[in-house]
Amino acid sequence: MDNAALKMEQMGQSGVSFPKEEIKIKYCLYARKSTESEEMQVLSIDSQIKEMLQIAERDNLEIVEIRKESHSAKNSGQRPVYNELIKDIRKGIFTGIMTWAPDRLSRNAGDLGVLVDLMDQGLLIEIRTYGQKFSNSPNEKFLLMILGSQAKLENDNRSINVKRGMRTRVEMGLWPGVAPTGYLNSKRIDKKCEVSIDPQRAPIILQMFEKVAYEQWSGRKIYHWLKFEMNFKTRYGKPLALGNIFRLLQNNFYHGSYEYPKKSGNWYTGKHKPIVSKELFDKVQEQLKKEQSHKGNKEFAFTKLITCGLCGSGITAQEKFKKQKNGDVHSYIYYGCTRARDHACKCGYIREEELIEKIVLIIDAIDMNELGLKNKFQEEVARYNHFQRNVLKADKATNARKHKEVDLRMYAKYILREGTILEKRELLSCMRSRLIMKNKILMLENANEVQS
Repeated sequence: MDNAALKMEQMGQSGVSFPKEEIKIKYCLYARKSTESEEMQVLSIDSQIKEMLQIAERDNLEIVEIRKESHSAKNSGQRPVYNELIKDIRKGIFTGIMTWAPDRLSRNAGDLGVLVDLMDQGLLIEIRTYGQKFSNSPNEKFLLMILGSQAKLENDNRSINVKRGMRTRVEMGLWPGVAPTGYLNSKRIDKKCEVSIDPQRAPIILQMFEKVAYEQWSGRKIYHWLKFEMNFKTRYGKPLALGNIFRLLQNNFYHGSYEYPKKSGNWYTGKHKPIVSKELFDKVQEQLKKEQSHKGNKEFAFTKLITCGLCGSGITAQEKFKKQKNGDVHSYIYYGCTRARDHACKCGYIREEELIEKIVLIIDAIDMNELGLKNKFQEEVARYNHFQRNVLKADKATNARKHKEVDLRMYAKYILREGTILEKRELLSCMRSRLIMKNKILMLENANEVQS
């Protein structure tokens, strides 16, 4: 290295700067509108782009690409277009960003830190807004961080103010959300958060409560009544799902009170007109508890494991009691279609004992690999040996492989006839193909019918 070059290097290390050739910055014009507050936005995406293009033309700036996005900048890493922009800056496709204001780029500390880090690495040369520009200098980066932090402060304060406003409204008895089915939200600005009775749906809601309380209708019976007799639709044009019916029947809002937020323990008395009385509501809750208790006390072996071959609904079970002439009471379990998809399904009912024998016939006919039970069978060696000694009494001269298959098949049939409800359910859940019941005929899906 000659003396001139060495001297220039020493001067550069000492902090003396030399004029540099102007670097042409490749800008990406980024325009964003928050989906959280579109009504509050003064400038739309198109107007942002128009204003920034005029600045680019005035200052002779090179805009390589224009990118638009309608996502909130509140949380870090949640904007796909912005994330791609950061990746392209790292690749060197862009070296500058044009945007309307710093809060278009970031309203959180994470994204703000990424921008400053890109400047420190020399990958992002400049950020230009409508009235300012920020480059890799301490003062300008500090100002960028202040403006970004101010945007985050505004976000945090807005969240606090919104929550405070919500609390004020619920304390006044107003409902700060979408009105439940049977009510309508007021569209008047001077009656914000007020709800009124829906004249079309409220009378049917009242009938739902009355039928459960006084006629002991189940939730499923209500579902079929609403769907097939009343043709009931929500204000969005959709029928009420079974789960929504139960939630509706348990919603305190209908008798005049509500909890806000949910599971907070904070209860308020609403200004809205109740659809049902508190007494009627309490009777419905008692009936729902009885229904749930009745369901919980009895378990059935094959529910949710068989499908109706006529309408595609599930097969459910119910227990019936019959009193004999001698005074004894016998119980019988019947399996039939839930009719969830077709209220008029004519699948019919079958006794559990008859159903078990039909499953036994399927066990006799299928390849044991279809059962998927071998691993469990091998894990229960002790129980298997006891079963073989006391039930099978198998011939030792039988071929070992055939003997093992017969053992497994007989073991499955033994579980069906003598096992516990849990063992029966576990056995059927091992079937690799779905069981279909059609007109009291049981079959495996895509298999030939097996009749008793």
